[in-house]
Amino acid sequence: PDSIAYLFSKLIPPRPEVEFGAHFHTTADTWLEKVETAYENGCLRFDGTIKGFGGCPMAQNDLVGNMPSERLIEFCEKRHILTALNYDKYMKAMDIAQEILH
Repeated sequence: PDSIAYLFSKLIPPRPEVEFGAHFHTTADTWLEKVETAYENGCLRFDGTIKGFGGCPMAQNDLVGNMPSERLIEFCEKRHILTALNYDKYMKAMDIAQEILH
C-alpha cells in the first residue's frame, strides 16, 4: 500500500489530463488494500480478469494472479461508484469462463 499510495499521489495531481490506471497482481488477502489505496489516491481505472485468471510468470508464487473483476465490482458496489458494466453480459461471460476454466 505504501508504494501504491506514493505512486498515484505523485502522478495524478500534477497530470489531471492523463488517465492513469492500475493493473495489480494479487492474492486473495491483499486485493482490497491495493484497490482502496489506489482509489483513495486518485486512481479511477482498474484492470481485472474474470476470477483473476492469468498472472505474471515472473512473480513466482508471490503474486498469484490478476485482480479478479468480481472483487473490483464488489468494491464499486459497496462504495456506490457508478460503472458502465452491463451485468447481464458480465454474468454470461462468467458462465462461459466457468465452462472453459473448469
